Amino acid sequence: MASLSVKFLAPSLPNSDRYKSTLYATPPQTVAPTAAEAAEVDAMRLEPRVEEREGYFVLKEKFRGGLNPQEKVKLEREPMKLFMENGIDELAKIPFDEIEKSKVTKDDIDVRLKWLGLFHRRKHQYGRFMMRLKLPNGVTTSAQTRYLASVIRQYGEEGCADVTTRQNWQIRGVVLPDVPEILKGLEEVGLTSLQSGMDNVRNPVGNPLAGIDPYEIVDTRPYTNLLSQLITANSLGNPAFTNLPRKWNVCLVGSHDLFEHPHINDLAYMPATKNGRFGFNLLVGGFFSPKRCAEAIPLDAWVPADDILSVCKAILEAYRDLGTRGNRQKTRMMWLIDELGTEAFRQEVEKRMPQQELERASSEDLIQKQWERRDYLGVHPQKQESFSYVGLHIPVGRVHADDMDELARLADEYGSGFHPNRLFS
Repeated sequence: MASLSVKFLAPSLPNSDRYKSTLYATPPQTVAPTAAEAAEVDAMRLEPRVEEREGYFVLKEKFRGGLNPQEKVKLEREPMKLFMENGIDELAKIPFDEIEKSKVTKDDIDVRLKWLGLFHRRKHQYGRFMMRLKLPNGVTTSAQTRYLASVIRQYGEEGCADVTTRQNWQIRGVVLPDVPEILKGLEEVGLTSLQSGMDNVRNPVGNPLAGIDPYEIVDTRPYTNLLSQLITANSLGNPAFTNLPRKWNVCLVGSHDLFEHPHINDLAYMPATKNGRFGFNLLVGGFFSPKRCAEAIPLDAWVPADDILSVCKAILEAYRDLGTRGNRQKTRMMWLIDELGTEAFRQEVEKRMPQQELERASSEDLIQKQWERRDYLGVHPQKQESFSYVGLHIPVGRVHADDMDELARLADEYGSGFHPNRLFS
């Protein structure tokens, strides 16, 4: 019997366009303002609004007017101290009724714990938490999945898990006293939930068929792993990127199908060559929300593959330093790009590059201009001869402990692990 690897996948939305979208990584002539226009940005507007204090980035006093409630919570107590200074150990010992008596500890469970990936379900599961992990490219092993199954099993009917749209696991039913031990267990199996919620970089997304796709442009897994390691400092916590004005999404495209949805990411790496070198053109600013949906636009920049971390760091620092922190509906990175103009924003990124240089976009896109988007449900041949992969539909992404154990068993018996992905494509 031929071996196979199991992947969690979902069907395309009804009436979706199965052909390549008109998303380009090279800029049309009308996108970027001229250098002269960029120079018109007030120099005072380009003053960084945060500064480093005792290892954490804090909003300067002069920029604290008109803040949204979440920013005030961050100022009252640094959220990352719950992890980096073991604050979670003490918080987990406090009875819930005592936590509710103090605004500080109440904000801890309702807001700051999101920096550890913990979301209090106050309205629907009072006293219980959803825990969101960080799984670059959605890759998880059977052993990791069994551990997650063991966590939710102890919560009976309250425990379950979700496979998410950003190639991730979320486990539900968690109670606060168990959190320190769960975090240790995650570390032991090579997982983390750190920096997966609130004003942090979300899970790096790649091709769901990475490494096995017969038509892949590039295996995205090594790149998404590197991005995640940068963002979380190898799961130790990285305060350089934990006080953003809002959440921030990143993807690295490896398929002609655009399974990675670059148009709705704050940063999308689009594969392209330049003068014989492999690298990526950059799209920036994509997001959707109840108030506004914005498609990512070209930054008119190309980086060699070796520089994906440098440019990610530079873009994050520009957003962290310059983004506004008032109305939460207007604090995503695209609002900053709109305010400064694309070229001025690009210059701010360039300033923060190691050599203070950023090459212009390449015209040598590797994504095929005409491509019929594939369906990944069912059994399909891998690039490895005599191997196949199986695309599974998981209704609304919801699974329980027994389901997870069975998926892990299938992966062990017929393959070497699986990717949890529930992509709406």
